[in-house]
Amino acid sequence: MAKPGASAVAGAPKFLRRGKVKEVFEISPTELEFRFTDDISVFDKHIPSEIPHKGETLARTAAHWFGVCARLGVPHHFLGLAGPTAMRVKRVQVVPEPKTLGPRPRNYLVPLELIVRYYLAGSMWDRVQSGKVSPRDLGFPAGKTLAYGEALPEPHFEVTTKLEPVDRLLTIPEALELSRLDAQQLDQLRETILKVDAAMQAEIGPRGLLHVDGKKEFAMDADGVLMVVDTFGTADEDRFWDQDAYDRGRHVDFSKEFVRQHYRQSGYYDQLQAARQAHREEPPIPPLPPLLVDEVSRLYTTVFERLTGEPFAPIARSA
Repeated sequence: MAKPGASAVAGAPKFLRRGKVKEVFEISPTELEFRFTDDISVFDKHIPSEIPHKGETLARTAAHWFGVCARLGVPHHFLGLAGPTAMRVKRVQVVPEPKTLGPRPRNYLVPLELIVRYYLAGSMWDRVQSGKVSPRDLGFPAGKTLAYGEALPEPHFEVTTKLEPVDRLLTIPEALELSRLDAQQLDQLRETILKVDAAMQAEIGPRGLLHVDGKKEFAMDADGVLMVVDTFGTADEDRFWDQDAYDRGRHVDFSKEFVRQHYRQSGYYDQLQAARQAHREEPPIPPLPPLLVDEVSRLYTTVFERLTGEPFAPIARSA
């Protein structure tokens, strides 16, 4: 297991904050530790259920893909694994409004999520069905009848907020204003995503997977270099389909979409969306049924194996 750089702070790591699926600790002024929990969230809601082995599969899958970034020469924040569910990373400032950092900001988290879609699925399919997105918007001829799962004519790039309670889509001018990036830098991030995604698909293709879509996050380091941060290429951030099933006209998900569909079918998703649109208090999300928890756990370990090519065996945690 890769070892992180030496800590500059003596004693136990300092707890900083808890996100949807991970806890963040300070190791030094320049280094953080992410500890991945077995928590799970969908639709920006924390589900009151724990998924066995989920945190470990996320940490180890992310480490695998950061290794790919290193081979490609793509800058990233990963320093090494610090246990089966923890990783050490370079530290940057988290500032909701980078405009407060001055005219040439450095060393900050870019407050955007950058999404690239290769097939018609997920929330994009919802927008197509509702008429909010037209075939032409996706690069198809005007008037074409679209079908779920179609390969898009070209990768579709979109940007959402990162640090708001509920992610919202941004126009490119809005994204540039919020992030303090210029158009050339945003183009650079898009090209970086396409480069990394091409390498991902080249690796998982022989293992029978299609990369459908995914999101990535970036930060600017103290030298002004844009780097990949957080995690990517896991069942939480990305959607994967089984290639053989796809060739037979079926869409077998290897992603968190399996959980999203449970809440869609139960009616919870419609209740949540109605509350958000009416600006009412959001209904609490119910826990997953026990049998579904077991199934979701198997999903995460299976995705780990299909993505990395390694058998999953839990690593013993230090006392």
